[in-house]
Amino acid sequence: MIKITIVTVCCNSVATIRDTLESVASQSYNNIEHIIVDGGSTDGTVAVIRDWKKHPISLISDPDKGIYDAMNKGIRLATGDIIGILNSSDLYYDSQVLENVSQVMSNLSIDACYADLIYVDQSNLKKIIRYWKSCVFKKGLFPKGWMPPHPTFFVRRSIYEKYGLFDLNYSLAADFELMARLLERFQIRSVYVPKIFIKMRFGGASNNSVINIVKQNIEIYKACKKNNLPVFLGAFFIIKIVSRIKQFCTRPTI
Repeated sequence: MIKITIVTVCCNSVATIRDTLESVASQSYNNIEHIIVDGGSTDGTVAVIRDWKKHPISLISDPDKGIYDAMNKGIRLATGDIIGILNSSDLYYDSQVLENVSQVMSNLSIDACYADLIYVDQSNLKKIIRYWKSCVFKKGLFPKGWMPPHPTFFVRRSIYEKYGLFDLNYSLAADFELMARLLERFQIRSVYVPKIFIKMRFGGASNNSVINIVKQNIEIYKACKKNNLPVFLGAFFIIKIVSRIKQFCTRPTI
């Protein structure tokens, strides 16, 4: 039976961490390792985690160099065959997500899988703000501004061991760089699962200010150059803008 490691990074997340824990505990698939990497919370987050009894948790709490450094810590501690990242304000869409992942990844020729994501209102988790529908990966998509939703991305631990973890030179686009490196540069074998895997509260670090949006896009450009991906700036910005508009206008049909 495939073992799935979930890495959750948090810092002062007392308002949302219980929902995240509940979503993991509600999964029908039970061969799960849940590692929580706390950055030294002072708001009661750690107490909530330590009091949690519904499923086993491995907790480490100490200062880190940012969210991607904390994710790297969790990945290094993982013992599962498959590793997924679940942020401390995110939830699984339903109880079948990890079951779906295990079914796809039971095919040993598959290195990674990913799916769709919905952004929801901070206080009303039933209110959809944005629908990030992905697609089957084709070589050349990343330089055009495409990427799968990172919280839906599940990867074999052996792939991280072979090709490396998050590059800490990128403070806002390390997830883009990692997936571009794995999918475009090293061409690992991935599967798109046409289901919603994640509910994400709207308003993350990369899009909470114009400055961060600009900085993130500069990092994405540098990530493409690092991985020898030709960037066509015109197509990049046009496709990215159109895709974002579409995500705000469309809704799931299920």
